[in-house]
Amino acid sequence: MNTENFDLLTETKTLKDTAEQAFGRLSFTFTKEHLENVIKAALSPDASDNDKHVCSCILKNAQVASEGVFPLCQDTGIANIFGWKKNKFVSEGNEYSQLTEGAKKVYDERKLRFSTTVPKNFYDEFDPKNNMPAQISIFSADCGLAPTPDFVKSAPEDSMGFIFCAKGGGSSNKTSFIQGTKAFLTKERFSALMKEQLEHFGTSACPPYTIAIVAGGLSPEQNLLTLKLASMGAYSDMTYEPNDQGFRDKELEELAMKIASESGYGAQFGGTRFALEAVVVRLPRHGASCPISFGVSCSAHRNLKAVLTKEGLYLEKTVANPSELPGYEEAVMGTSKKTSASEKTVNTNDGMKSVLEQLAGCRPGDRVLLSGKILVARDAAHARWQKMIDSEGKIPEYATKYPICYAGPARTPDGKVIGSFGPTTAGRMDVYAESLMSRGAALVTLAKGNRSKQWTQACGNFGAYYLGTPGGIAALIASEYILSQEVLDYEDLGMEAVRLVEVKNLPCFVITDNKGQDFYASL
Repeated sequence: MNTENFDLLTETKTLKDTAEQAFGRLSFTFTKEHLENVIKAALSPDASDNDKHVCSCILKNAQVASEGVFPLCQDTGIANIFGWKKNKFVSEGNEYSQLTEGAKKVYDERKLRFSTTVPKNFYDEFDPKNNMPAQISIFSADCGLAPTPDFVKSAPEDSMGFIFCAKGGGSSNKTSFIQGTKAFLTKERFSALMKEQLEHFGTSACPPYTIAIVAGGLSPEQNLLTLKLASMGAYSDMTYEPNDQGFRDKELEELAMKIASESGYGAQFGGTRFALEAVVVRLPRHGASCPISFGVSCSAHRNLKAVLTKEGLYLEKTVANPSELPGYEEAVMGTSKKTSASEKTVNTNDGMKSVLEQLAGCRPGDRVLLSGKILVARDAAHARWQKMIDSEGKIPEYATKYPICYAGPARTPDGKVIGSFGPTTAGRMDVYAESLMSRGAALVTLAKGNRSKQWTQACGNFGAYYLGTPGGIAALIASEYILSQEVLDYEDLGMEAVRLVEVKNLPCFVITDNKGQDFYASL
């Protein structure tokens, strides 16, 4: 194990402390490698102005979050913990309960978002208000369920290696799995499959991505576990030499990056920086099947390695002050100096008719600075509005007054206006297009990612607009662009309650205009 990449916290020797320290660090700071990749993307000669703008925002977001108040992303994620025991490692007490207790403490005390819902029955759910249960998997270091990470293999004897991950819903939703056969294992067919799947990712999971691809596996479960670990950086040191345990394929990783660059999506709003890196892993398989999976880790790449030994806890280093990294200043201040000729300020306080008049003439790709009051509502609130429509034929009056932003903020830190605040995936609300727009609601929406034809056609039919704002910059938005918030409705929904938020100069892009023309469809 290369201890230069780890801090030794000698006072930390329990599993509870290990989980607490890890989630506290990864929720607010990035590793140096990840930030260097973002800087490299921002300064790339072939990066578009939009690439540079988004990467600049991501770097500024990292600086804000590093102060330890606003977490890096509003979706502080499900707590994922993977552990590998070496030799005679023994811990006191119940390992699962200790790790759970440590994670739970961080989510509570650091004001992270509670994203988990728990079923009341098969159809109804509630917010447990603790973000539990955590997903915890503990293995023997040589169990073979998935390739053991090299940092675990090289760790001291009688130790336990970990990867801690805060996994948000946006990137998890992009996982795809194919129960294939040997027929996929030709250069031509696998390359075509990669192009199809990578372009299908779209932008709703906050690129630039870390792309993971796994082919083979002795079972679907082994394949998907390897995929998740690959997206979390577990196999950064895996060999490129073919063997019977698992190896990376450099040629296919280069092809994946080429496909990503040529997709046109860029870092969310067009360009070449759709991905920061790619990991392609090949595993052994049963002769009758070839499981294949694709997945991503988003720009809020919150993964951390740790090793617990007799000496104490070795915790992977992160960057306490991103602004000190070489290239940071140039990437933040020297990029995106150009502003779009069509950029305009839009104020929402005079009602929806005024907002639509101000947006008139804007076309897909134009930049907008949004100020004034906006409504915040996402999945659960939309479901309740639809239930009201079905039973009463109407929706709350407030839903027609303001643009609707799809978001669920993290809990509010002491003394602050709001917690980390960023857009959620727009496409999940597309099924409500007709029922809302026909009643004067959702005529201007704000979120992230590409939308379905159902939504874009409705924009053309009802003269509506869809705006996007960069994903992965929730700490920056909360600290710089939001002036106030109040809960309007459905307080029981927790982070999914309906809110009224006032913003000032919130940066947005027109994605779909009032004629149904869509930015992503033109790529």
